[in-house]
Amino acid sequence: MTILLTGATGFVGRQVAARFIADGTPLRIAVRDRDRAPAGASFFPIGDLSGAIAWNPALSGVETVIHLAARVHVMHEEARDPLAAYRAVNRDATLTLARAASVAGVKRFVYISSIKVNGERTDGRPFTADDKPHPADTYGISKWEAEEGLRALAQETGLEVVVIRPPLVYGPGAGG
Repeated sequence: MTILLTGATGFVGRQVAARFIADGTPLRIAVRDRDRAPAGASFFPIGDLSGAIAWNPALSGVETVIHLAARVHVMHEEARDPLAAYRAVNRDATLTLARAASVAGVKRFVYISSIKVNGERTDGRPFTADDKPHPADTYGISKWEAEEGLRALAQETGLEVVVIRPPLVYGPGAGG
């Protein structure tokens, strides 16, 4: 089973890629910068995720896509319209990749979203899978909109979509 992994040079993606490579899992990595691609996997240079990308060569023979790439942790925002900038990568690019994956015959699309879709806080209890989404910032809104688009695409095409909403992931080298 070949996996296409996006975001392999990010904080979480480096760990995921390293694990698949160590386990000998056939892995193809979509990277913006080929010099940062981890050794041990084939890679497909994509440039800016919000640009036009011909995904077909990267998806050929792939059974599962794990989509970690995202616009996240922008500490000094310079975009004139931050929501549009987040949507371009986190929603639009995600849905473009998922549509291409469906057309290419990919069976499963794993989307790493964010707990920010649920909101900023709870009232004395943890978030649950049954909570109504309540994103409060541009990042959370863009991730929620991607989830909604993926659900619609799954119903339309039969692509199996898995959404994971991790909390802030922290450790040595974390950017956020």
